[in-house]
Amino acid sequence: MFFALLVGHAVCDYPLQAGPMAAEKCRRSATDLQRSVPWYYWLSAHALIHGGAVGLITGSLFLGLLETVVHWFIDFGKCEDWYGIHVDQALHVGCKVVWCVFLFYGVPGQVDPYLPVVARPTSWPFSH
Repeated sequence: MFFALLVGHAVCDYPLQAGPMAAEKCRRSATDLQRSVPWYYWLSAHALIHGGAVGLITGSLFLGLLETVVHWFIDFGKCEDWYGIHVDQALHVGCKVVWCVFLFYGVPGQVDPYLPVVARPTSWPFSH
């Protein structure tokens, strides 16, 4: 599971984060494009992509939502120059460790029994 989450992160943070998104998700960007589309749209879309990947890989809507929120704040901090790329990536990897621990202890199912689990095909490669 951990390896799948790392691969998902790498795909979402590099090939799926096009040049404009990497720049425009930061509120200090002063480009014409950001004047048309505010920074928080870019950052939220990027965080949702990550949350979607975590949700699909783990089958947990709770973890997908948690990833979306945490990823948003981690990237906001990087954009504000509170820390650099190495701390940013370490925080993201640390989150994946926490998600695996949560899964091991069954936390997603304990948080809210009414929270639906993301449906995935039975042949999903990371279902075990």
